[in-house]
Amino acid sequence: MGVLENKARARLFYKYLSKVYDQVNPFIWDEEMRDEALSMIDIGAGDRVLDVGCGTGFATEGLLEHTDDVHGLDQSIHQMQKAFEKFGKRDRVRFYRGDAERLPFRDDSFDVVWSSGSIEYWPNPVDALVEFRRVVKPGNQVLVVGPDSPKTSVFEKLADSIMLFYDEEEAQRMFEDAGFVDIEHRVLQRRPGSPRAIVTVARAPGADD
Repeated sequence: MGVLENKARARLFYKYLSKVYDQVNPFIWDEEMRDEALSMIDIGAGDRVLDVGCGTGFATEGLLEHTDDVHGLDQSIHQMQKAFEKFGKRDRVRFYRGDAERLPFRDDSFDVVWSSGSIEYWPNPVDALVEFRRVVKPGNQVLVVGPDSPKTSVFEKLADSIMLFYDEEEAQRMFEDAGFVDIEHRVLQRRPGSPRAIVTVARAPGADD
């Protein structure tokens, strides 16, 4: 388990990163990548969408271009305070402080569940994905963005000592273990040589599955 796959350490890390997060993030995960990920899922006007690990609200901004019913959850109050400055606490988005592995919502509460830049900090990713399947409506989609595993063994070991990095094979396994179907993966990269993001879209089983 990586150093930052510890919730207390991750909260401390983001206490300081939150001050510069919006300036640093575009070098790794920019609007073009976010919009391509958004094109992979179906969000209808009025759909109730949950943004898990919403942070300062970068993905939230993109989600609001598709629906007005967006709910953001994060464990870092420092990250969320930056989001409050953009959206207000209960104006355009309703925010919750909480844990991806224990979502404070009823079963079948959301039309879509989105999470970007969060899975790498979850100690038990499959547990969180099971929660995603619980709160999304049967037959509907979830999307998760995480860091694609480095392709050299040296960098892979270094990366894994910090947080979770994974490839398509591992993503497939995690989503299957969590009970999802129709699983699709896409690797995005801002420019050659920059960190890669792996986007996974999957569907919660419906009545016909």
